[in-house]
Amino acid sequence: MEYLNTSSEEGFILVGFSDWPHLEPTLFAFISIFYSLTLFGNTVIIILSRLDLRLHTLMYYFLCHLSFLDLCYTASTVPQLLVNLSGLDRTISFGRCVAQLCIVLSLGGTECVLLVTMAIDRYAAVCRPLHYTTIMHPVLCRALVVFSWVGGLVNSLIQTSLVMAMPLCGHQLNHFFCELPVLLKMACEDTGGTEVNLFVARVIILVCPLLLILGSYAHIARAVLNIRSVAGRRKAFGTCASHLIVVAMFYGSAISTYLQPVHRYSEKEGKFLALFYTVITPMLNPLIYTLRNKDVKGALWKVLGRGTDSR
Repeated sequence: MEYLNTSSEEGFILVGFSDWPHLEPTLFAFISIFYSLTLFGNTVIIILSRLDLRLHTLMYYFLCHLSFLDLCYTASTVPQLLVNLSGLDRTISFGRCVAQLCIVLSLGGTECVLLVTMAIDRYAAVCRPLHYTTIMHPVLCRALVVFSWVGGLVNSLIQTSLVMAMPLCGHQLNHFFCELPVLLKMACEDTGGTEVNLFVARVIILVCPLLLILGSYAHIARAVLNIRSVAGRRKAFGTCASHLIVVAMFYGSAISTYLQPVHRYSEKEGKFLALFYTVITPMLNPLIYTLRNKDVKGALWKVLGRGTDSR
């Protein structure tokens, strides 16, 4: 416990990208731009979904929660990254590290479950259109969203408590935020038992939702292939394509980071991968969901006072 007490008093030094000092100014500029676009894009989606009646549907209700989740996720990591890249402060207290780890894991777990809910919504819309309003009842949907947030929080509390109960060696954290695999590599003792428990928790929050999503889209694919008209197939696929892209980006980066053995985790590669899911993905999500969406573009033009439809 000596190491843990020392860490509790002095906190950690976030190494960040100090190993590549020539990259830091460039990263600072690009990340600042991407962060601004993330804030703007996700805020616009939330505002439009509230103002335009055409967007008062379950799909945009879920999308609003996803946008809010992305705003919280970037706010929990990117501002600190920008301070780190500027060289002003590379430290983080033990308490802030615990809070950050808990928040990041909670938001990540929430997104896992929320993406399942969105997949179920697409399944009902494509495979059971006549029973859509019965299956996706508003009360059920609100309950699913609440379950997403609560499930993510509970899973996060379990993983955070397991990690922070271990004695940690040293004060240099080779990352730009308190990332789970990096903290595990700082443990002063054998983490075999803890890793098993953490792996079980990650399988529950990552693999199980992914299997449900893949199962939903297997049924969707079969239903789409049974549609005779080409126009009908395109319309059905168009309602799911955006969600599939987001699922692929999110789960691809999450599995690469959290479902590999700790001894195989590379901090250098992990930092650049983390840039993708903390900076790039939250910025791309609004674009993916709105670029080909006539309803959102129509709502935007309406708010801007340039029209009332999507033409």
